[in-house]
Amino acid sequence: MAERGAKWPWVVLALAVLGIWLYERGGDHTPPPAAAPAAASSPATGPASAPPAASPAASRPPGDYAPKYFASEVQQYAAEAGVNPQLVMAVLFNEAYKPHGPDVERAWQKMKPEASFGIANMHRAAYEETRRGRPFADRPWEDLPDDPALAVRAAAWHLHDLGAQLPAHPATSLSRDELMALGYNTGAGNMLLFARGTKPGPEARAYLDKLHDNWSKSADALAAR
Repeated sequence: MAERGAKWPWVVLALAVLGIWLYERGGDHTPPPAAAPAAASSPATGPASAPPAASPAASRPPGDYAPKYFASEVQQYAAEAGVNPQLVMAVLFNEAYKPHGPDVERAWQKMKPEASFGIANMHRAAYEETRRGRPFADRPWEDLPDDPALAVRAAAWHLHDLGAQLPAHPATSLSRDELMALGYNTGAGNMLLFARGTKPGPEARAYLDKLHDNWSKSADALAAR
């Protein structure tokens, strides 16, 4: 009986986390549909033309942290870090498996202190190593839930650092982008093993399959920017 009573606060906190998430999402679990890329326009022939469609970032509902709304940040910081923006966006889609937002992330961390932060799900150790000597070196890891742009920037530079560790000619059929994504998920040490020819295990393969599933979706999100 004592053991059952000890578990009760965790159940309450878990329900509180779920409530916060539902509140932030406005009770809607389904992200709004992505805006279709605007068609090329011809010179206006009438007295007035239709106003331009709002960009995904401008139309982001409060509390919605879907990756497509951060296409501008992905483009900007992928260019700054010298990595493929489609890779950065695909990683964001891969990491969108759990709800994001300051309140829900901090509530979750109270249950799981080693939990990751931000829309790119970055762990403290990875962030601390990535920010050294970077323009965001003065920003602590605790800022990630409140600042999606910082989360995207840190993810882009972390991918850059992973890519810098890869050999010039990996002994694998996996592309550099695939290896960097695996490094983001499994760590640099495992990434280097994969680069030397070790086959990814079931969890790493599942992450890679998810990346492939999100690849075209990422291109669409960037095109709709």
